[in-house]
Amino acid sequence: MTAVRCLVADDHPALTAAVWQYLAGAGYAIVGAVADGRRAVDLAAKERPDVAVVDYRMPMLAGAELVAALLGVSPGTTVCVYTAEADEELARDVIAAGAAAVVLKESPLSDLARALANARAGRVHLDPALRGARRAGELTERELEVLHLLAEGLPNQEIGRQLGIGSETVRTHLRKASERLGASTRTQAVATALRLGLIS
Repeated sequence: MTAVRCLVADDHPALTAAVWQYLAGAGYAIVGAVADGRRAVDLAAKERPDVAVVDYRMPMLAGAELVAALLGVSPGTTVCVYTAEADEELARDVIAAGAAAVVLKESPLSDLARALANARAGRVHLDPALRGARRAGELTERELEVLHLLAEGLPNQEIGRQLGIGSETVRTHLRKASERLGASTRTQAVATALRLGLIS
């Protein structure tokens, strides 16, 4: 079986070494380790890794912008954000940008490996300490209906007709759903709901 190719990006050398050693021992093939966001994007563009474990705060490029940049150059890469901050808003932001997992650095490295396995299987993985971010995905039934029809490409007026509500009410449901998902656009809201498995 081909080893899963992994990029590691963190500006703390000791932590990078520990993650590298653990994942290599778990059967991952480490394609490289870098200490800033720009180099992470360059390496991802060159190597197209299966997974990328990236620190949330790094020099040059970080956070949701780094996640989006990585996926921009290597769309097939599964991005896991590894962070010291148990911040629910942070988790919502990086998931909205395309990250498939958020793991706290205080967790055992076995949790990181489990998160990568879940993410590679198509499941969004949130550290248990980020329950508030998980709750953000708990939309109302009507909000889910609106997002589902939006994902099918229907305009607000047609969504309203099918659900028996007005276009303005459709917009209200969409705005509330977007807020809960940490999304800033309609497209981002649908993409996040799809990644979280809330709609299909």
